[in-house]
Amino acid sequence: MASRPYIRALHGLFLFACVILLAVAPLRSIAAPYAAMVMDARTGEVLHSRNADTRLHPASLTKMMTLYIAFQAIQRGEIGLDTEVTITPLAASEPPSKLGLRSGQKIKLRYLLRAAAVKSANDAATAIGIAISGSEEAFATRMNRTARAMGMTNTTFRNAHGLTQNGHMSTARDMSILGRHVIYDFPQYYNLFSRRSADAGIKRVNHTNSRWLNSYPGGDGIKTGYTRAAGFNLVASAQRGQERIIATVFGGTSTAQRNARITELMDLGFSRAPSRATIRRPDVPAAPADTTPEIIAGNSSPATNGGAGKTIRVTGLVQRSLRPVTRPVRAQDPVLLAVDTNTITSALEEAVNQEAIASVLEEAVQTSTPVPAVAPQARPAAVVEVAAARPAASLPTPAPTPEIVTRISTSGGRHWGVNVGRYASRYEAERVLLKVALNEMSTLDGSLRRVVQRSGGFDANFMGLTRDGADLACRRLQARGTTCFMLGSE
Repeated sequence: MASRPYIRALHGLFLFACVILLAVAPLRSIAAPYAAMVMDARTGEVLHSRNADTRLHPASLTKMMTLYIAFQAIQRGEIGLDTEVTITPLAASEPPSKLGLRSGQKIKLRYLLRAAAVKSANDAATAIGIAISGSEEAFATRMNRTARAMGMTNTTFRNAHGLTQNGHMSTARDMSILGRHVIYDFPQYYNLFSRRSADAGIKRVNHTNSRWLNSYPGGDGIKTGYTRAAGFNLVASAQRGQERIIATVFGGTSTAQRNARITELMDLGFSRAPSRATIRRPDVPAAPADTTPEIIAGNSSPATNGGAGKTIRVTGLVQRSLRPVTRPVRAQDPVLLAVDTNTITSALEEAVNQEAIASVLEEAVQTSTPVPAVAPQARPAAVVEVAAARPAASLPTPAPTPEIVTRISTSGGRHWGVNVGRYASRYEAERVLLKVALNEMSTLDGSLRRVVQRSGGFDANFMGLTRDGADLACRRLQARGTTCFMLGSE
């Protein structure tokens, strides 16, 4: 017969096993479903999907839309990066992850953007939404309108942070679409999502997924998310050469498992994506009718109050613009030159360096045909007498002949450059430089095209940029599918 201590031990083990089963069973019953999507970011083509249209809890993936609308509002003049945002009690009371904002505190919008993108701070996200739309409900309405305009047909937003709320749902497909819009619509802000750490005003914050960004070659974003209802979610993007892939996972069981799965999906995407593809940018969503800033008569900027965009509608706007009448050239005016722009454009396309461009311009000016001046017509006598009675008006001094600059000054910190690839021949490198320069004139304005021969080929570089200019140029070129990296001062 078994002793009493032995029976007690068995009884204790039985009770312990029952407790474990009761604890684990509910967790399995509420485990988040798995969903995934892999997309070629250049074309929007789906390379892999599983449960991609199942409505699930997005968690902090929601903040991609919050930040997208913030970028949109900045671009449209509704709010500025240096706008001082007053923190409301609602924002300050949001649960972690949070920046630690206090009710009544003032902080610049740029710090809230960094906290929401890098740390995934819930208080910062709510503060952004209220600053732009005046309330969390109004901001959620704008989020849903923007989602519909993007084609996110299975998404409903209820808040700016993504914490679990009834009806706040999305899909792997919709979040992939949103991630693609973030990349292509706002390349100037996309670097926020790859910063390992950032100054958030009141403290420095660290990225929520630095481990994957550091381990996967080419990984540069975008957003993590976790709640008990959602599981471990991630929308990630990576670029290798001309290829860019977006991969989305819902319902990961842990950070490590989610990152491992994203790595598998990324590898699958790069293996299936063509090495070359024509970039088809997503259509930029139209501004909601009630958020388009309108300019007050006599004022050059939208009216704002506390950082939120306010509109004052002006009636009597000009419906059509009349073509101005060409004035006759007076005899005293300098001789005008009719420069053939088509000739200059053709010549520029054949130019391979700045000195060649300068000579083309000079030759075009020298060979241009003078336009004969129009002789002044005699005015009636009465008009002549009136004119004689007035003091003689001085004629404007002719503008000096513009200087053709053939070299870029290295003053003002313009010691940086960008590399757009290494090519087998000098001709190929020069051809790529010219093509990129014509496509990115605003970004690369003032830079010097330079081909540098290396042991492995010819490097195509743009030099003479500031650090910020080179960074912006690279991000825009990468968003267009062009390989690019920054060069330090030489």
